Amino acid sequence: MKALSVRQPWAYAIIHSTKNIENRGWPINYRGDILIHAAKTCTKKAYFEAKEFCQDMGVIIPELISLRRGQIIGIVTIVDCQFSPVASGWGMPEQYHWKLENPREITPIPYIGRLGIFEVPDDLVMEVAA
Repeated sequence: MKALSVRQPWAYAIIHSTKNIENRGWPINYRGDILIHAAKTCTKKAYFEAKEFCQDMGVIIPELISLRRGQIIGIVTIVDCQFSPVASGWGMPEQYHWKLENPREITPIPYIGRLGIFEVPDDLVMEVAA
């Protein structure tokens, strides 16, 4: 199954809250389910900046120490991808906005993330997603 690494607390906001746009500098043609991998790295500075943004969007984010990292934490459906020159809601300016729907939490799976879209063996995912 396809997967995408997302840094915390953004991964948390996708799976557990209202973050329905993933901002990327590149488009995606794929439509369908994708695993959300919570990246292992997250600086305190990046965490606090993201937490403040999330709070402005009405999303309460747990403390950094309690956020899962280095694990696949959920599944979401990519339904669209559009370039936007302006910011709106979760969308940042001059980025491709991947429209996300139907976030589902799964039993966390420790896994090493990668840049870009990567494949995770289906048998690994089917055990916990069922």
